[in-house]
Amino acid sequence: MRSSVLKLCLGPVDLHWLGSGLGFMLVDLALVASIANIMVGFGKKLRERQIPEWEQYYIAYKTMKKKLKEYAAQASRSKEDRHRVLREFSLMLDRQVEKTVLFLLDQQGQLALRLATLADQRTSIEKDAEDDDRIDRIDDAGEKTDWLIEEYRAVGNDLLKLLHFVEINATGLRKILKKFDKRVGYRLTDDYVATRSNHPYSQLQQVFKHVGIGAMVATLSRNLAELQSTKESLSIYEMPSTPSFYSQEPVIKAIKAAEDRLTNSTNFLRFLGQAALLPHEDTVSVEEVPEEEYHFLSLALNLGNTFLYMVNTYIIVPTADKYTASLNVAPTVCGVVIGAMAVAQLVSSVYFSAWSNTSYYQPLLFSSVMLLLGNIAYAVAYDYRSITLLIIGRLLCGFGSARAVNRRYISDCVPLKMRLQASAAFVSASALGMAAGPGGAGLLTFDTTIFGFTVNDKTLPGWVMAIAWLLYLVVLCAAFKEPTRSYPSPKRKSKSKSTPDLSILPSSRSGNTAEEGLLDPLLPQDSSLNNKDTDSDDEKSDEPANSIGEAYSLLTSPVKVQLLIYFMLKFAMEILLSESSVITEHYFAWGIQQVALFLGLLGLTVLPINYIVGSYFSNMFEDRQILLFSEIVTCVGLVVSFCYGGIPYTMTQYISGALLIFVSAEVLEGVNLALLSKVMSARLARGTFNGGLLSTEAGTLARVVADVSITLAGYLGTSRLLNATIFPTLIIGVVSVIGTLGTYNSMF
Repeated sequence: MRSSVLKLCLGPVDLHWLGSGLGFMLVDLALVASIANIMVGFGKKLRERQIPEWEQYYIAYKTMKKKLKEYAAQASRSKEDRHRVLREFSLMLDRQVEKTVLFLLDQQGQLALRLATLADQRTSIEKDAEDDDRIDRIDDAGEKTDWLIEEYRAVGNDLLKLLHFVEINATGLRKILKKFDKRVGYRLTDDYVATRSNHPYSQLQQVFKHVGIGAMVATLSRNLAELQSTKESLSIYEMPSTPSFYSQEPVIKAIKAAEDRLTNSTNFLRFLGQAALLPHEDTVSVEEVPEEEYHFLSLALNLGNTFLYMVNTYIIVPTADKYTASLNVAPTVCGVVIGAMAVAQLVSSVYFSAWSNTSYYQPLLFSSVMLLLGNIAYAVAYDYRSITLLIIGRLLCGFGSARAVNRRYISDCVPLKMRLQASAAFVSASALGMAAGPGGAGLLTFDTTIFGFTVNDKTLPGWVMAIAWLLYLVVLCAAFKEPTRSYPSPKRKSKSKSTPDLSILPSSRSGNTAEEGLLDPLLPQDSSLNNKDTDSDDEKSDEPANSIGEAYSLLTSPVKVQLLIYFMLKFAMEILLSESSVITEHYFAWGIQQVALFLGLLGLTVLPINYIVGSYFSNMFEDRQILLFSEIVTCVGLVVSFCYGGIPYTMTQYISGALLIFVSAEVLEGVNLALLSKVMSARLARGTFNGGLLSTEAGTLARVVADVSITLAGYLGTSRLLNATIFPTLIIGVVSVIGTLGTYNSMF
C-alpha cells in the first residue's frame, strides 16, 4: 500500500528540473526550510530543532570533514593520487546522498499515506452527514471536520520538518564541496554538480526535484481550503491563487511560501531589492535593530542622498561636450569631465565604508558639503575659462559619493520587516535619479547673468545641483537622527533566541545560509567533540575581511566572473551614455533637448524592465540563465551599434542598439548582484571591505576606464569615435560570456 501511494505521490519525472543545476536547488531548499520553519513558530536555534531520531540519516559531515584532511594531503603527491582522491571522495558523497534520499522517500511515502487515510476519513464523514440530517449528527460532523483540519495541519507541520531535514543535508553537501575545492585546489563542485544534476538516474534528483513535495502541498492546500471555505461548491482550483485564508492559516502560509521557493518564484519588490547587494538579514539578529529606534525621516534623507547623487552624476551628460568645447577644448574631453567623478569615487567608497562603522550623520554631512562645493566649482569654471576648475569640481563631487553609507544605513538601521521595501526604494531612487538627471538637463535652457556669473544651459546643471544640495544640507542638519549603536557590530555570533524573518530577504534564493553555520545539527551533540577538529577557516568564518588584499583572497572564480560581468555592464552603459551627445550630434545633428529626452526615456525603462523580469522571467528561468541571455543580448546590441563602412548610419540603428545595450545591462545588474550574493564568501557580507564595496569599486573602475577611453578615442576623430569605443566593449562582453560558461555550474 505504502509503495503505491509513494509512487502516486512522486509522480512522473519532471524533465524541466532534470536540466536545472543542483546547486541552484540546494540554495532554494535551504531557504525554503528556513522560511517555512520560521513562519510556523520554529524560532529556535538550529541545534534545538535537531531531530534526534533522524540523526543517522543526516549526511556524515563531520566524518567527511576529517576524511577531507587526509585527501588534501594525498592529492598533493601526484596527478594519479589526485584522480584517485576525486573518485573516492565523489563516491563517498554519493553514498551519503543515497542514504539521505532513501530516508526522504520513505518519509514522503508515510506522509502521502497519512493524506490518503485522511481523504478516506473525510469522505466517510461527509457521507454520514448527507445520510442523516439530524441536528446532533450535523454537530458531530462539524466536530469531526475541525478534527480533520487539525490533522491536516499536523501533516503540514511534519512536511515542514521534512523540508528542514532536506535543508540541513543540502547545506552540508554544499559546504563540504566548497571545503574540498579550497583544500584540494580542484573545482570538484563543477564536475559533481554537472554530472549529478543532469544524469537520469541521479539520486540527487529525487531530493531536489519537487514533484513529490508539490503533490502533497497541493493536497494539503486543497483540503484545508475546502474544509474552511463557506463556498462548498467552489473548488480550490476555481479560487484565486492567493485565497484570503492564506494570511490567517499559519501552516498554509508556510507551505505556500515553501511552494513559491520550490517553483523558483519571486516578485518585483524582492527582485528590485536584491540589486542593493545589502548584507543578508541572517547576519543581524532582530534585537539589533529595535523598531522603536527606526526613524523614517532619516531613512528618507538617506534615500534622498542616493537620488540626488545619481541626478548629479548624469545631469551634465547632454551638455558636457558643449561645455568643454566652449572652453576651447575638444568635445571628447567630456569623457574626462564625466569620469572625474568616478575617479574620486574609487577613493571615497573606501573611506565612506569605513566611516559608516562609527557614524551615518557625519559622512552624509561631509558628502553634502563636498557635492555643494563641487557643483559651485563646476558652474563657475565657465566664467574663469578653466578646464582645470571644471574637472576639480567633478572630482569634489566624486569625493562626496556616499553610496556605501546609503547601503549600510539600510542594512543596519531599518527594521527587518521593512528592509526589503527600503532596499527596493534604494534601487528605485538610483534608477529615478539616473532618468531625472539627463532628462532635467533638457529643461535648463536659461541664458542670463546673476551676480556676475553666467547662467546658461552649460552652467545651469552645476547651479541647480548646488542649490539642491544646499537645501538638502539644511534639512539633513535639522532632521537627521544618528541611530543608537548599542547593538553588536558585524562580528556575528548568532546568540539571539529569535530568528529573523527570512521571508523578506532581498535575495530570496541566497546561498549565504550555507556559509553562516547552519550545519550544527549535522555535528555530534557532545560539545567536547565539537570543539575538536575545528579548522582555522571555521574559526574565522564570522570575521570580516580587514583589507583589500584579504578581501581579494576570498574571491573565488565565480565571484571574479561576476565582478567582471559587473565591470562589463557598467563599462557598456558608461560608453553609451557619456558619448551620446557627441555621437548624436555628429550623425544626427541632435541638440541638448533631443539628447536629454533620449537619455531620460532610456532611464525610465529601468523600473518597467525590472518589473517584467522580477514578476515573470524570474519565475520561469534561473538567474544564471537570465544572466547568460542578457550578456548575449548586450553583445548583440553592441554589434548593432557598429558603424559599418559604406552603409549609412541611421537613427533607427543607433536607437535600437542603445535600447538593447541599456535594457540588457539593467537586467544584468539585478541578476548579477543576486548571484554575486550567493557565490560570495560570508566574510564579505560585513565590515568595511564588503561585497557592496567590491561591486561598487568594480563598477566605478569600469566608468573611469570607459570615460578615459572616450577621450583617447577622440584623438582618432569624431567619425571614428563610435567604433573605437564599441569594439573594446564588445571584446569585454565576449570575455564575460566565456567566463560565465566556464563557471556556469558554480553560479548557485
